[in-house]
Amino acid sequence: MSTPAEKFDIDRFIHAIESNYRQWNPPVITFIAQRGATPFQILVSTLLSLRTKDEVTAKAAQRLFAQVQTPEQILAIGENKIQKLIYPVGFYTTKAARLVKISRIIIEKHKGKVPDELDALLELPGVGRKTANLVLVEGFQKPAICVDTHVHRISNRIGYVRTKTPDKTEFALRKKLPLKHWIKYNELLVAFGQVICRPISPFCSRCPASRLCTRIGVKTSR
Repeated sequence: MSTPAEKFDIDRFIHAIESNYRQWNPPVITFIAQRGATPFQILVSTLLSLRTKDEVTAKAAQRLFAQVQTPEQILAIGENKIQKLIYPVGFYTTKAARLVKISRIIIEKHKGKVPDELDALLELPGVGRKTANLVLVEGFQKPAICVDTHVHRISNRIGYVRTKTPDKTEFALRKKLPLKHWIKYNELLVAFGQVICRPISPFCSRCPASRLCTRIGVKTSR
């Protein structure tokens, strides 16, 4: 079915996904946020999650937060102890060093509080647009568009945008995605992408939005 991007009914698509969302597991950062995490814990968890499986991130965050919850406590236990607590997340030595640097900046420049503005978050070491936007959404419930591999892939697959990179997808979505969908967009599409709209051979036969989708780039499906 051909559905030009400019005519794609994003409201119907979001409704279809959201109506089935409870059947799937929420993304790990959403899960952590729902358990009452602070903005600092959201920031730390998001950094831990980069290039790391959700189940590994969840366990590492649990071990770390059993010991520390604030930037001051991160500095107090030091980099070596952090490495041991977050292992085996991907690049755990680099991430431990980064958490120490970020904690120091937050204390010295932001009075111990995680900034709630995109530009300020992007100034923190190792914090890119995906991380910064996710912190705004999950840590502060502020409208932002976090584009990871799932959001990038699905937004293009359904024909809503035509972009080559996640950053370009973010800016395209900022121009056309209704503001009312910004906060939920990442959460819904990540869960949807992990279970149904997979990178290779998606489960189109089980997709609640299959009638809306152009299936761009899909060579095989189930």
